[in-house]
Amino acid sequence: MIIKILIAAHKQCELPKDPIYLPVQVGKNLHPELVLQGYQPDNEGENISEKNPYYSELSAVYWAWKNLKADYIGLVHYRRHFCLKRKDSDWKSILTGEEAESLCKEYDLILPKKRHLYIETVYSHYDHTFFGEQFDRARDIIEKRCPDYLETFDKHMRERSEHLFNMFIMKEELFHQYCEWMFPILEELETYYDLKNMDPFQARLIGRVSERLMDVWVQKNNLRYKEIDFLYFGKKNMLRKIWGFAMAAIFHKRYKKSF
Repeated sequence: MIIKILIAAHKQCELPKDPIYLPVQVGKNLHPELVLQGYQPDNEGENISEKNPYYSELSAVYWAWKNLKADYIGLVHYRRHFCLKRKDSDWKSILTGEEAESLCKEYDLILPKKRHLYIETVYSHYDHTFFGEQFDRARDIIEKRCPDYLETFDKHMRERSEHLFNMFIMKEELFHQYCEWMFPILEELETYYDLKNMDPFQARLIGRVSERLMDVWVQKNNLRYKEIDFLYFGKKNMLRKIWGFAMAAIFHKRYKKSF
């Protein structure tokens, strides 16, 4: 079984040594002078490397869709990694190839544990932190392109939990089905916005909307998935995150930067 888990990164960083991991330099077209040793550039073969500021980690996903062959394909981030069992250090707790293979034999899809919103729905939280009309646009596109997904989309917008970060591991066949469904929706969504002239933080809307499409696709296709924990490497700023969430939920103060 060949498993390849992409590590989306834009700078040199410490990486797990397990051969299942493939570090991908995202946005390589925009920074040709930056050479990351041991990283797969996302601008080789068919790619959307130049769209990385809008699609975020999806420029790595697109590259894999068009250029990578493996039995199972996944995505993590240089600061976020899957974790099946906690060990004596976070670094040693990163999902291993042996653990990944065991999970892949049993499930169609591996996802990170859900984020629970409690007092918000998926739609209201996004509307209070960003702009709900971006979901409205996506809904219109889904209604036109794949109306059989509309009921599931509406259901997910009313839910109070979601899988985020575009993190996953799935069978190659499912991976291709997912990309074939998702990217045309995002490409049409892109046409509604002048992304090049937007604030860079807000211009990442394509990547943000895509995070919420994962649950729509999973639910509609009744996929057997396993949730596992994930680790975050970096400054967590939990108080700022909680404060930002509360201000958005109560006073509708939209996010202007990452926490």
